[in-house]
Amino acid sequence: MKNEKYPSMRGKGLPSRKGEKLKISRILRPTEARVRSAIFDILGDISGLSFLDLFAGSGSVGIEAISCRVKKAVFVEKNRKALNLIKDGLSGISISVSVNIVGLDVFKAIPRLYMDHELFDIVFLDPPYYAESRSFSKPVSGASRIKKGNNSVRGEDVSLAKKTLQTINVYDILTPSGLILVQHYKKDILSEGLDNFTLYRQYKYGDTCLSLYKR
Repeated sequence: MKNEKYPSMRGKGLPSRKGEKLKISRILRPTEARVRSAIFDILGDISGLSFLDLFAGSGSVGIEAISCRVKKAVFVEKNRKALNLIKDGLSGISISVSVNIVGLDVFKAIPRLYMDHELFDIVFLDPPYYAESRSFSKPVSGASRIKKGNNSVRGEDVSLAKKTLQTINVYDILTPSGLILVQHYKKDILSEGLDNFTLYRQYKYGDTCLSLYKR
């Protein structure tokens, strides 16, 4: 997918992030170190896979994925200050994989990725915890209504995590063996299954929950 303001960036060599610190803005809730460590323990060996980081924030999780030798990393973040942090983080490392920074709202980016036939082995999302109750006043595609099976993407109050899962369920951007890992508030109870993927396991760390979905 082309993004003129934030094009793909390529370089040579592989980054080593151990001990490095990213500059974090006060407007962001960075993924704390123990949760980020748990994320990659859960994912296991991701070398050679494609990685999508939604609500990327400072980009720390996607950058960590690059250090784990993914073949492609895409960051989606609409906040301009956060986009600058991602670019700053990437500028400090050497990169030998395909990297794209998408400066769009997640719910505009997912349909565009789908239309561009982009598929990902891993989709990670970490939406803001406390910007939760949102209503689908319009369908995400602009059509009169979009449904897939029993899962509507319009007409109900849902958290950003739920809305993102429903959107991916409609705009299926997962590879056949792809998975989704959702970082969310523990009291935000996510669906156990949608048409295209099912909740496989959950991991809790204080107020944070990691929910793993598979085909």
